[in-house]
Amino acid sequence: MTIYLDHAASTPVRPEVAAAHAEALARVGNPSSVHAAGRAARARLEEARERLAATLEAHPTEVVFTSGGTESVNLAIKGLAWRGLAAGRDRVLSGRAEHAASLDALAWLDGRSHAGGTARVELLDVDAEARVPLAALAARIEAGGTRRVALLSLLWAHNELGTIERTDEIADLCAETGVPLHWDAVAAIGKAPVSFRRSGATALSLSGHKLGAPIGTGALLVRRGHEPEALLHGGGQQPGRSGTVDVAGAVALALAVELAVAEREAACARLGALGERLRAGIVEAVPNARLTGPADPAERLPGLVHATFPGLIGETLLFVLDQAGFAVSVGSACRAGVNEPSHVLLAAGLDEAAARSGLRISLGRTSTRDEVDAFLAALPRAVELARAAA
Repeated sequence: MTIYLDHAASTPVRPEVAAAHAEALARVGNPSSVHAAGRAARARLEEARERLAATLEAHPTEVVFTSGGTESVNLAIKGLAWRGLAAGRDRVLSGRAEHAASLDALAWLDGRSHAGGTARVELLDVDAEARVPLAALAARIEAGGTRRVALLSLLWAHNELGTIERTDEIADLCAETGVPLHWDAVAAIGKAPVSFRRSGATALSLSGHKLGAPIGTGALLVRRGHEPEALLHGGGQQPGRSGTVDVAGAVALALAVELAVAEREAACARLGALGERLRAGIVEAVPNARLTGPADPAERLPGLVHATFPGLIGETLLFVLDQAGFAVSVGSACRAGVNEPSHVLLAAGLDEAAARSGLRISLGRTSTRDEVDAFLAALPRAVELARAAA
């Protein structure tokens, strides 16, 4: 039996969410149809939209349902950048340690022309905790022309190191300079207090399968009056996104977010304690292991632990642990199997050998103290085998 310690990649669907999803799937009706079945589907969809908006302190008209975090991030970055180009804003800013969904979207966008302008992507260096330093960000915004910035896109909380960004300070800076702000909050919902109204954001991305909803569910919250240009064209069912909306997915997502936010404080206290036990246990079991991310627990996601292990390859350690019955990761699941050192760790200042030796253990709703202790008991032998293989 596998002990699952990779909740940052995807967490089990909650039973009550699965039940609500199944019940919604059993009902027929396109929410854009005008007959009775269509109107009933529309009612279920709008109820889900209202529940999600209420939970995250947004207006229902600001909720755009998507297929997940990647689509939400792409719609925010590309759609808002194109909107900015039409208004003479051609600069798009982000950090070097962002998720692949952001970095690949930015790479695609850089140098492309639209509405008479050409996008210029600027990636900022990050500190040892993968944060963009506020002073450097302010200087970059000012140096290139504040009124030319179409978008600043950053992670609210880092999916690999667990670092929580200084969201209030960055939001204040964007408000002062008039810079549109996109938060990738996929890792933050349910782990940090997220309010769209108070976030200062023009857009905010989230994904369902990190919260106990099915894979393939997600949303982008977009400030009214700042709707992105569409990536998908067709019937215009939602602002910036054509396509028949997945009513059952919306129902499941709204419930999962509602439950995660309602349980956040208790869940964070429990996962925080387990995470601290895990961090201390790793250093005790493997004395030369190096913990990454902020030292202060208040500055990182509870239950997400990242460490590097000198003298081995992280992928090899992952394989050894998998054979021993433990599911962990070396970082983002989107980069699993890529034979490259972590771009996050390189950006944070680690050398290539250290960047190849990282391991992420992430706990969730189903994690227990016995599972943490079992992992710690198995870790020394797994490290020994991985080092021998190296």
